[in-house]
Amino acid sequence: MNSFFERRYVISGIFIVLLLILLARLFYIQVIDDRYFLYAQNNVVRRLIQYPARGPILDRNGRIMVQNEPVYDITVIPKQVKPFDTLEFCKLLNIDTAGFNKRMIKARKYSPYRTSVFEKQISAQQYASFQERLSEFPGFNAQQRPVRTYPDSCAAQFLGYIGEVTDLMIKKSNGYYSPGDYVGITGVERSYETVLRGQRGVRNLIYDSHNVPKGSYANGMYDTAAVAGDRLISSLDTRIQKLGEKLMQNKVGSIVAIEPSTGEILCFVSSPTYDPNLLVGRERGKNAGRLYKDPYKPFFTRPIQAYYPPGSSFKPLSALIAMQEGVITPQTVYHCPGYYQSGNRRIRCFQGEVHGDVNLASAVAHSCNGYFDMVFEKLINRNGARKTDTSFNYWRNNVAKFGLGGRLDLDLPSEGRGNLPKASYYDKLYHKGGWRSSTVISLGIGQGELLATPLQLANIEATIANRGYYYKPHLIKSIGDKQVIRKEYTKRNYVGVDSQFFEPVINGMQSVVDYGTASGSKIPGIIMCGKTGTAEVKNHKDNSVFVAFAPRDNPKIAIAVIVENSGQGATWAAPIASFIVEKYLRDSITRRPSGINPDYYINKNLLPEVPGSPAEKARKRLDSLRRVRLDSLRRIKADSVKKAIADSVNQSRIRSAQNIPARKNTDGQLTAMLPKRRDDE
Repeated sequence: MNSFFERRYVISGIFIVLLLILLARLFYIQVIDDRYFLYAQNNVVRRLIQYPARGPILDRNGRIMVQNEPVYDITVIPKQVKPFDTLEFCKLLNIDTAGFNKRMIKARKYSPYRTSVFEKQISAQQYASFQERLSEFPGFNAQQRPVRTYPDSCAAQFLGYIGEVTDLMIKKSNGYYSPGDYVGITGVERSYETVLRGQRGVRNLIYDSHNVPKGSYANGMYDTAAVAGDRLISSLDTRIQKLGEKLMQNKVGSIVAIEPSTGEILCFVSSPTYDPNLLVGRERGKNAGRLYKDPYKPFFTRPIQAYYPPGSSFKPLSALIAMQEGVITPQTVYHCPGYYQSGNRRIRCFQGEVHGDVNLASAVAHSCNGYFDMVFEKLINRNGARKTDTSFNYWRNNVAKFGLGGRLDLDLPSEGRGNLPKASYYDKLYHKGGWRSSTVISLGIGQGELLATPLQLANIEATIANRGYYYKPHLIKSIGDKQVIRKEYTKRNYVGVDSQFFEPVINGMQSVVDYGTASGSKIPGIIMCGKTGTAEVKNHKDNSVFVAFAPRDNPKIAIAVIVENSGQGATWAAPIASFIVEKYLRDSITRRPSGINPDYYINKNLLPEVPGSPAEKARKRLDSLRRVRLDSLRRIKADSVKKAIADSVNQSRIRSAQNIPARKNTDGQLTAMLPKRRDDE
């Protein structure tokens, strides 16, 4: 009897344990593990994302810069895939079986029960033939999405490009993005992503067991419509943008042009550039890899990321600060002997030119280094040598008001600050109190540690054109149909210089173009005020720099052009700037009195040699051989000279011993019996 009751308890315990296991399994399947739910749901209802059209981008004149075209992604749910003709499937998508297997492994790894992208961005024509046989491939489907196309193939660094989201982006989006989605990676596409992307929609479709759609679930009650992204009106003028890119082809550098009255950027050239259409479609990865390896760095956005010494283009700014601080007047005269002596340092004018007596306007016109070194020393020494650091920081703060040494908050990512050194930098370098104005004298003429982006240089010109203030530069003119303009772009930013001090500087800048260093770039009928710069670069040829605005009264455009390692500002940067200015103001380019024309600059190749390239190695070998040959010739000539001198001395001794008078020249002077030398020796 007792045995019976014991067995009953054991059997009951076993049943209870099995029941608990079953309940736990049901709880796991229904609550914790969603595989079966997803599998069942996908057999009946499929939730298809409706991707909206990304917002188009237009130039300031309404010309389309970026628009959309439809492509299709082939998607897969691995658990629903059944045996089918793999070879025929691969043939339709133009892939091989190895590629098919690789894609299936990746899809299963992501999730056997969730939809993932199998093949991206097939064309509408290719999809048409695939769609006819879609029912033969269970588990596969197609998803339409828009991709970008660029009609003019210009302004690549401004526009940027879109790419597939990364895991980090998905995590930061709080579930908005999914694997296979596209997002702005660089340029305006990135900085205005939330505006351009629009709002995705959802369509719920019923499928039968044969993978055939049977209509909308609940008559579309739970569907949502996709909302297209907002349209952006950019400030760029594609006429001068395309001209600028042509002028800068096969050159390294940048062009930035600004409308002074609004701060709108009219031209934004980064060279070398690339065709943005290369980063769309199935060849995108291959093209991107090639561009990333390009030694000239086409993805580098030079207008806001490249740092350059401003050179002589900085001199008008120095003069404005000095007049505001009362250390000079427009009538202050400096006598230029061809150099400036600062302590034990002697700084030459560009080629040692002796400018003589110069005032402010003539010093700007002829780019006299001595005058502006004098101005800089007056500013730094105004409180005495013991307070050099205090005066220096005061000077620095005044320069910073023009936008140097900090970001201008452009509506593009990754804007650089440039470099405007503080006194603490020199304290660390030379120890506190161990440096004077002569130590940093090169800053007065835009050299030394002073570095600026092309955008900053163009903004300085817009400030001078406005006689003392600027609007923050920006690339997007308005957003959406309501043409929304961000408030910060309508505010004037004053630089702390009275408007009365700008006229003498502008007089000098006009003279630069009328009869000074940039006279060859004078535009008939347009008064352009500018300043050339030949900025020294260590171990390289000088950068060609030119900044300007036009016309003088009621200026419509301010511009900065930099051509790296190409020589003087008047030779390359100034002509390029003059063509851009005239094209914008007149929509044509007239014949210059100097004879320069755009075709010459378009066709000229100034690309520097790539370090380590075969061309550079061959040039170095040739240079080495030339040096050896020249050294050999010098030794031979030196030996010849020594021998000639020795022979002359010996003959003099012989004549002296024999009482023979020395030979005289026609002037009665003694002649050295030296071998004749060519001019190049």
